[in-house]
Amino acid sequence: MSTFLFRIGRWSFAHRRIVLAIWLLVAVVAIGAATASGGKTNDNFTIPGTESQRATNLLSERVPELSGGQTQLVFAAEGDGRIVDTRQRDAIETSVQNLKAVPQVAVATDPFHGGAVSPDGTIGLGSVQYSVQPGSVDASTLEDVQKAVEPAQAAGVHVAYSGSVFPGWNAAPSETPEIVGVIVALIILLITFGSLIAAGMPIITAILGILITIMSVTALAAVVDVATASTTVAIMLGLSCGIDYGLFVLYRHRNHVLRGMDPQDSAALSVGTAGGAVVFAALTVIIALCGLSVVGIPFLAVMGVSAAGAVLVAMLIALTLLPAMLGFAGPHIVRFPGRPRRLHARLERTAHTAATAPEEHRGARWGAFIVRHRVPVLILGVLLLGLLALPATHMRLGLPSGSSQPTSNTQRQAYDLITEGFGVGANGPLLIVADHVTDKSQTDQLVAALGTLPDVAAVQPLTMANDVSVIQVTPGSGPNDEATTSLVHRIRGDRAAIEGDTGATILVGGNTASNIDVSAKLSSALPVFLIVVVGLAFLLLTFAFRTFLVPLKSVLGFLLSILAAFGAQVAVFQWGWGQHLFNIEPAETVSFLPIIMLAIIFGLSSDYEVFVVSRIKEDYTRTGEARAAVVRGMSHSARVVTAAALIMFSIFVAFMFTSDATIKAIGFSFAIGVLLDAFVVRLTLVPAVMAIAGGRIWSHPRWFRRLPDPDIEGKRLEHAHGS
Repeated sequence: MSTFLFRIGRWSFAHRRIVLAIWLLVAVVAIGAATASGGKTNDNFTIPGTESQRATNLLSERVPELSGGQTQLVFAAEGDGRIVDTRQRDAIETSVQNLKAVPQVAVATDPFHGGAVSPDGTIGLGSVQYSVQPGSVDASTLEDVQKAVEPAQAAGVHVAYSGSVFPGWNAAPSETPEIVGVIVALIILLITFGSLIAAGMPIITAILGILITIMSVTALAAVVDVATASTTVAIMLGLSCGIDYGLFVLYRHRNHVLRGMDPQDSAALSVGTAGGAVVFAALTVIIALCGLSVVGIPFLAVMGVSAAGAVLVAMLIALTLLPAMLGFAGPHIVRFPGRPRRLHARLERTAHTAATAPEEHRGARWGAFIVRHRVPVLILGVLLLGLLALPATHMRLGLPSGSSQPTSNTQRQAYDLITEGFGVGANGPLLIVADHVTDKSQTDQLVAALGTLPDVAAVQPLTMANDVSVIQVTPGSGPNDEATTSLVHRIRGDRAAIEGDTGATILVGGNTASNIDVSAKLSSALPVFLIVVVGLAFLLLTFAFRTFLVPLKSVLGFLLSILAAFGAQVAVFQWGWGQHLFNIEPAETVSFLPIIMLAIIFGLSSDYEVFVVSRIKEDYTRTGEARAAVVRGMSHSARVVTAAALIMFSIFVAFMFTSDATIKAIGFSFAIGVLLDAFVVRLTLVPAVMAIAGGRIWSHPRWFRRLPDPDIEGKRLEHAHGS
């Protein structure tokens, strides 16, 4: 493989104009496809195989007016007024009449005809039912909804929104995180290379890769449902991996040139050596992301494939476009700023030391420290990660509700007002969809049976049509409370007793039940996902390093770092330790976050494993000195892995500057996971374990000799070219 990559690097360097033209053409085609397709991301989620999805499907078939998106409007009198007063009531009823005329609105109800007014007459609930799914409700429709309620607002009534879709529910994402991440990455690269040309190269290639990926995902959104979060995750990974992969190849290249190698030979050799590690690292990430398909939830599968596509593009660019850019740069890749003279001398001295005497760098000193104190380092590192992992034992999964939003958010305001006027359970009512109902007496019998269950605050029939009766059950507990989950399971478990002799069959649906089903499905899929992804990656790493112990160590290190990251996430977001620091509200862990973290952090941890261990193996293969190889391998890899991890960390942290609580949780979890895995596991525990194991870490069965050697370190290639 290293020889093949060497040829790709040499050809790309020599034919740089053609390579650049090809990638620019790919970008133009992707932009054209996205523009022509008119694709847009949406949040029309389906959860195949769940009862709540079957309830939704039945409603779509028989009672379509209840199967689309819904906005819940909370009318609250301001000051000492009441919504039941004549002026306020007339204004609210006028607003509801306006809502009925809004395009895509199927049904609009006011608080007075629905009996949804609080006992003190200050708060009322209205609703808007749309004829289409939430993701298909036009932005202009939501703007018209806001205009429609202006009479109520003019009469001194505060209007707050919640539901599956509402004004402001899907605000356009800010570009701030990407800009901040790129700026911080550029600063780190400037410190690493001391040259604007070298620092800017991975940034430029990564941005081009992101452009191609996002345009491709947009075009894909024209034919399949692509969740809005898919583009965020793809940008996170595409940008961070794109910069990191470019960094690994560029770092090798510049060191070769500083040692006097011809730039074209250097670029080819760097792609043939560091490029091999890039390929195996990227394949591990891609396997982990595509493994999301085994969960059985379409939006997660699409999210995984989108992110995997971003990583694939980043890998291909690092192997082709980057050496082409190195061809344009030529000898300028090792040029440093001429002034001030003292800075020039310092940067040049640091770069030459890294290239010709890496044993004098901090990485070598850190490696020597770990080897010398390997046992206490291992014990302390494991204890630290174990301590951080403790909160993970209290993880509770759920999907975001209004309670997790800041108080300035309309969804949070609606949640608090509903809780004040009608009880917390009114924020997450359940829909009981009863089939084979032909008579009102059947509905009455079902209502009576449901009303006897514990934690049921109210039961109300909504409609009956086409042999289907829809009943709303209001729990006494909140949407994400364990008591509500228990109620859903109790209704399903006592289905036969509730149906009695009515002849009806019931299904439990609605947003709350759907969220519960999603969490349960994700929890049950975690073990399968972990086995499949870790198993495939274990085989890949075994093939790469030709030993069982290295991939086993990698997997165990990953489990430690991911559990510690889970624990930190629970403490900060679920327990609320970061409430004031990050402007968040304590809430359950987003149900799909653990499985996405498993996929992404495992892939990224394998990146650093490959880059650290491949340099150690490279030295051990040449010298046969196991512990000395750890020190020398660390001297070559610590600096570049540190820079790569800090870039990843900064990009993920930048996404915490958004207003979306879910994106904040994702950004924090990825950032802390990368930080722990790179610095505690890969740059500390891994060399400690390898120093303890010595040469035994590289032992393998004899039959391994029959397998092809991928030469991931490129040792044969470097030997052939005298490097």
